[in-house]
Amino acid sequence: MSFCVLPSGAKTLLNVTVPASLLGQTGDLITTDLTIADGKIVKTDAGQPAETTIDMKGAMVFPAFVDMHTHLDKGHIWPRASNPDGSFMGALETVRADHANWTAKDVEARMDFALRCAYAHGTKAIRTHIDSLDNLASSSFGVVQRMKEKWAGKIDLQASCLVAIDKVFKDEGDFPAVAKIVADTGNILGSVTYPVPDLKERLLDFFHYAMLYDLDVDFHVDETDDPTSDTLRTIAETVLELGFKNTVTVGHCCSISVMPEETADEIIGLVAKAGLNVVSLPMCNMYLQDRYKGRTPRWRGVTMAHELHAAGVNVSFSSDNTRDPFYAYGDLDMIEVMREATRICHLDHTEVPWVSAFLSNPAKACGFDIPTLTEGAPADLVICNARNWTELFARPQSDRVVLRDGDPIDRTLPSYSELDEIVS
Repeated sequence: MSFCVLPSGAKTLLNVTVPASLLGQTGDLITTDLTIADGKIVKTDAGQPAETTIDMKGAMVFPAFVDMHTHLDKGHIWPRASNPDGSFMGALETVRADHANWTAKDVEARMDFALRCAYAHGTKAIRTHIDSLDNLASSSFGVVQRMKEKWAGKIDLQASCLVAIDKVFKDEGDFPAVAKIVADTGNILGSVTYPVPDLKERLLDFFHYAMLYDLDVDFHVDETDDPTSDTLRTIAETVLELGFKNTVTVGHCCSISVMPEETADEIIGLVAKAGLNVVSLPMCNMYLQDRYKGRTPRWRGVTMAHELHAAGVNVSFSSDNTRDPFYAYGDLDMIEVMREATRICHLDHTEVPWVSAFLSNPAKACGFDIPTLTEGAPADLVICNARNWTELFARPQSDRVVLRDGDPIDRTLPSYSELDEIVS
């Protein structure tokens, strides 16, 4: 049950609480009014209110969220493919074995289920990674195209191929065909990097196709607690060496957090110089990183978000996996991500407007429309029964109201029982 009932059509929401940065202002939270008409925000604060006015009593309002790093093709396979020990290798091996079940029908049903959840929670744009070896690329990118069409106007959907860097070759293997599929479908070229002896050569082969097809790129990087894993450095150096101008995103970047500080600072400087976008996945990384049987974890698994931001790097946070071997939980709920990232990464007690890391920062990295609450913006809003940050993060905001084009949507979440026959 929603905490309030809002009518369709034109209305003024009186006394709402919004982050100042979302109105282009400085400071933290401010109280204002929002007038909505014809699916847009037509006035903020002063001005003639609509005929219908509702006193929101300080309720917090956000634009619809951007979830820039997900795995919709893996989502919800846990019932048939659970991680045997919670480890990273357990996840890799379990997913690889489950690839045999990934028919187009299977992937489409799970992907659509996940998008329904994200939409109900208030997300408007998503980038998903797509496992692209084992002959999966053609089928799964075909599913992505069907989901783009089905969800047009509700969720903007992008996809990035996911290929291990040691499988990337310029003139042999599966990667040239995968890159062509990505280019033909207008998506993003992606890979996962780790310290292989010929990493630089493989990266040059990867960027050959990115430049050939004029593609943005998205890497999984150094998702480990091994301080000697510094593929992030090599990616930044390669981008600078090539003068690569398209958008480069790097996800995870966990290992810099366990490196000597001077080494991490040097790599962060290269990341900033190369203009890389960093996305942290705090929930999944806390689940996987520093997990050893019978031993309490010693670190939180996340990247150096504060230091990266201070260096001028565009930093975002995202969901990552949902109910698959890499993360047993999650529901593509960006308020949950924001709440947990705040706790895990200590985003509170700072003057940085970290709310942008769940809205405008990922939108910039992906090329989505920038979420804002300024006049003329779409009235695609998430309204919470909380008046400040501590109230917002104390509860899951299950009674939030989501508006699309100014009108409330049905927030009923799909039942897991719908997937019983698919993932049994």
